Amino acid sequence: MDAFERLVAGLDYPMYVVTTSAGGQSAGCLVGFASQVSIDPPRFLVALSKRNHTFRVAQDARHLAVHLIPQGDRELAELFGSQTGDEIDKFSRCSWRAGPHGLPILSDAAAWFAGVVLDRVDVGDHVAHVLEPVDADAPDDFDFVSFTDVSDLDPGHDA
Repeated sequence: MDAFERLVAGLDYPMYVVTTSAGGQSAGCLVGFASQVSIDPPRFLVALSKRNHTFRVAQDARHLAVHLIPQGDRELAELFGSQTGDEIDKFSRCSWRAGPHGLPILSDAAAWFAGVVLDRVDVGDHVAHVLEPVDADAPDDFDFVSFTDVSDLDPGHDA
């Protein structure tokens, strides 16, 4: 599997911040395992680590918000990628607003969408959440943080 590890290490895919709210708690984390998986009907898959605080909150959530972080906003990526909601309130350290379905929407996101969780699938050390987009905001043109931009961050939790 060394060849597979070299192959995926060479990919430069978008990084997302996924936020959610359930049971009186809000949570969010930096996510690299995410992709559109259907055009018609529109579907998007987000995989959350089972060790992550956001995963535990998302288990009871009906919706998730998926944000692209603007190129150059390393601080926001670092907040959601290197800190854990088990220890700090990430939302007290960034600008956000209550969005559709009570989801925390990051004010500085380059673009975002909210999705209803249609299914959850155990895929190993992560659980894949299949989303149907229900609301979104995206400008005509934007740049976003990719894996290369954050590959040196130490995660808040091991995978």
